[in-house]
Amino acid sequence: MSNIKKLKAVAYGEVLWDVFVNERKIGGAPLNVAMRMKTLGCESAMISCVGKDADGETIIDYVKSLGLETAAIFKSEEFATGLVNVALNEQGSASYEIKYPSAWDKIVLNDSAKELAANADVLIYGSLVCRDEVSRNSLDELLKSSVYKVFDVNLRKPHYTYEIIEHLMNSADFIKFNDEELLEITSVMNSPFSSLEENMQFVAEKTKIKAMCVTRGKDGALLMWEGQLYENNGYPVKVADTVGAGDSFLAALITSLLTGKEPQKAIDFACAVGALVAEAPGANPEISQAGIEALMKRVRA
Repeated sequence: MSNIKKLKAVAYGEVLWDVFVNERKIGGAPLNVAMRMKTLGCESAMISCVGKDADGETIIDYVKSLGLETAAIFKSEEFATGLVNVALNEQGSASYEIKYPSAWDKIVLNDSAKELAANADVLIYGSLVCRDEVSRNSLDELLKSSVYKVFDVNLRKPHYTYEIIEHLMNSADFIKFNDEELLEITSVMNSPFSSLEENMQFVAEKTKIKAMCVTRGKDGALLMWEGQLYENNGYPVKVADTVGAGDSFLAALITSLLTGKEPQKAIDFACAVGALVAEAPGANPEISQAGIEALMKRVRA
């Protein structure tokens, strides 16, 4: 899967181990996005921090083996590599227990990391990394650059405040919510509306942001792009687990939009990618262009 224009993408935030009942998998939402963007033909880099431990070394080795730039994944003497205990319900939906503090809570930038972000086409960041002041301040430094900024809202109680969420929204060029996150945030913003479409418009007016998407699980997603609304109703698959499906959806959507794909085709493609990730276990299964096209063709038929 390659695109005509090679985007330079930098993701900032958590890298960690997702710990399931019977196995452990490398994850973290921004890392998931960066890894998927790499498979879609982007130049991808990660800015984060791991511990000086075996878990951290394994993450760096793995990420490097995929061709991502790892020079800005720092190593902490004081804090261990992040761990998240993941519990899945009968539908494959995940809940998370996120260890604190972890190395990714303490990301301290150097000049090369700042330069890496400044020279990118797109910076992807989430809200979870802002639970600690150290990593939050580093993100604020990166947000001063003029690159295209994508905010992946990731509400994990109790690791956020609405004040910080509002700041991150106002710093973005593009925001990704899931349906529950959008309704929770707009309720706090005193929105009088109940529908996703109306609340997307409400956010657009409040933040002056003209581009956003809302995922709806098995029911697909909505995209606002250049004042127009686009919709995909989802692709039916048997869900193994939902871990990382939204991250791969975002990676596919942003890669498509920023390389000039038509918005409707972009959201269709992204929903197919997200569905195939949900169909397989873990956050970063291998998926092929042929598999994506087959799923889309099956639904059209």
